[in-house]
Amino acid sequence: MGGRIKARAALAAVGAAVLLAAALTAACSSSDSPTDSPLPTNSPVPPPLAGGYRLAELVSGEALGEAREFKTEVTPIPGVPDEALVTLQTGPIYRVSLGGSFAPQLWGDLSSLVEFDGNEQGLLSLAFSPDFAEDGTVFAYYTPGSPEDTVLSRFQATTTDLDESSRKTVITIEEHDRNHQGGHIIFDRQGYLMLSLGDGGFGGDALEVAQELDRLLGKVIRIDVSEEPYAIPPDNPFVGVEDAREEIFAFGFRNPWRMTIDSETGEVWLGDVGEGMWEEVDHVVAGGNYGWDCFAGLEVWEDDEQCVGKDFIEPRAIYSHEEGLAIVGGFVYRGSEMPELYGWYVYADYVSGRVWALNTADDSEPIQLLQDDFPISSFAELPGGELLIVSYVDGLYQLARDAAP
Repeated sequence: MGGRIKARAALAAVGAAVLLAAALTAACSSSDSPTDSPLPTNSPVPPPLAGGYRLAELVSGEALGEAREFKTEVTPIPGVPDEALVTLQTGPIYRVSLGGSFAPQLWGDLSSLVEFDGNEQGLLSLAFSPDFAEDGTVFAYYTPGSPEDTVLSRFQATTTDLDESSRKTVITIEEHDRNHQGGHIIFDRQGYLMLSLGDGGFGGDALEVAQELDRLLGKVIRIDVSEEPYAIPPDNPFVGVEDAREEIFAFGFRNPWRMTIDSETGEVWLGDVGEGMWEEVDHVVAGGNYGWDCFAGLEVWEDDEQCVGKDFIEPRAIYSHEEGLAIVGGFVYRGSEMPELYGWYVYADYVSGRVWALNTADDSEPIQLLQDDFPISSFAELPGGELLIVSYVDGLYQLARDAAP
């Protein structure tokens, strides 16, 4: 995406990537090294064709029935081919056949725990434990409504049903407004839970929490949930740092909506929803500062005392509010049906329906793959690496080519 504007360069005397490489080596293990790609760098496969893709319907909105609207996430069920959980912002969770072999079935219902205000609150994310086959544990992130905090809880479940009575609170995040809760649970390659958190709202990070290391708002946190309620991974970047919350993995986010671990490299990517003009894609590293609310995209947002003398990591890509208004982070494509997209990060905009891809191996400009006419709320990675795209108000779709490249 090129360099920062001069004002940003003035705030960062040394490139953040250089400092992080020296200071945070302990936060990167050998298990995070990329494996050999099936597409070598001299591959004759052409790049993705702009506008050359479509959304192929997997499950229609009509077939989803009561699971049609308010979808925040789709989560494949471990060990059960062609089945997934559809999470509704209102609280219900449905078990769905992606092949249409049965009608959606209610898997669990957290409506009694969740406050949905028609805006950004509600049931925001659900994830299976990496050891689900052995421990039967799932995690949910939601807004209980009173007080206006957000909660990460664990539950016991099977592939066919959730035990709502088994709830145990893992962590409660102190909020100060009813928006910017962020909200995506993933597990890294070491089995640690990562959760993206927004700045808590008010607009413009009014309480200036995203840059403060003693608050969890505006952060990506990383915790060990193999212990109850949780423990701190010893290689977290702020372990032992005075006045810093040791749960923090990275900071300086406004409202990170959908985060992913690249299934091949272990790298973390997310989409951070912007405020005035810019949406951004961030490649997240341990200890990284992604700028909010000193910067929005590539532009200075504030230049007050909290922004002086810090090193910021620029977004991998940005787009303006002429192209969309709310980024939805996706996945790095690792499927086999579209080899030209292999290793490209695919993401979308909730409002405009645009879908883009960027090459994670270089700093080239993103390519717009398609534009549709419905709000895209989330992505899912199917077991074979193909990508499922979720309509907030309609069906489930698979990213596919319009024609051979």
